[in-house]
Amino acid sequence: MQPHFAHISLEECRFYRENESAEHLNLKAELFRWAVQTEEVEVEAFLPALQQIADLLVDEKLALEVQCSPLSIERLQERTLSYRQHGYQVLWLLGRKLWLKDSLTRLQKDFLYFSKNMGFHLWELDQEKQVLRLQYLIHEDLHGKVQHKTKNFPFGHGQLLDILRLPFQKQEMNSFLAQQDPQICNYIRRQLYYQQPRWMRLQAKLYQAGDNLLTKTAEDFYPQVRPIQATSFSQITTDLTGYYQQFENYYANLQQKNLQIVYSPAFYEMIREKC
Repeated sequence: MQPHFAHISLEECRFYRENESAEHLNLKAELFRWAVQTEEVEVEAFLPALQQIADLLVDEKLALEVQCSPLSIERLQERTLSYRQHGYQVLWLLGRKLWLKDSLTRLQKDFLYFSKNMGFHLWELDQEKQVLRLQYLIHEDLHGKVQHKTKNFPFGHGQLLDILRLPFQKQEMNSFLAQQDPQICNYIRRQLYYQQPRWMRLQAKLYQAGDNLLTKTAEDFYPQVRPIQATSFSQITTDLTGYYQQFENYYANLQQKNLQIVYSPAFYEMIREKC
């Protein structure tokens, strides 16, 4: 039998959905036990205006969606927009199959959130370790690999809503030392030799401007670790243009380019205001 509340029969338990995975059911139950300590929580809340069901509805306005398996980007965008249009906030919390690994998939980019204190971030649920995990300050290097920081929050410890608000709360500046590739020029030459599409497109663009990737030095590719780019982000409504520009300007003006420290977006904004 799949896990359910001890004081509710399986037939009455609103955690249970037919064909639901044990991971999904367990994680919903853990989140309920945690949130209900301090908040009003409804499980499998049917929202008539949206004609959809929220895994957990907290204080009537925050939908927590436990996503344990891939879904189409179109479906994710549709559900997110529907919540937003009807005045709900939605947080997607990711199960094992969707955890952040070496690189970001297109779907994972659509689960990203953004704040000035913690940059690009996403939430993961780990049933085995019994933790809610925040992956934050997520950046990509020129190999397409992610570099980031991680915070773990044990299930049931602290107030869940306070933890979920953490990216937007006042806090000390976050940063980390980026890992740069001293042989980045050799890497790019190999990518061009094997006609890797991303680098071929960039080379073609430079050719049109009378430039060439093969003549560049490692310093020309500084900073190697950069903010996430996408044509759109399902969970982010903020205009990121200013952040991208502040990021580029800060590193362009640095004299020492032998190392890179990555900071919260708030840092680059603060530097711009001081100039």
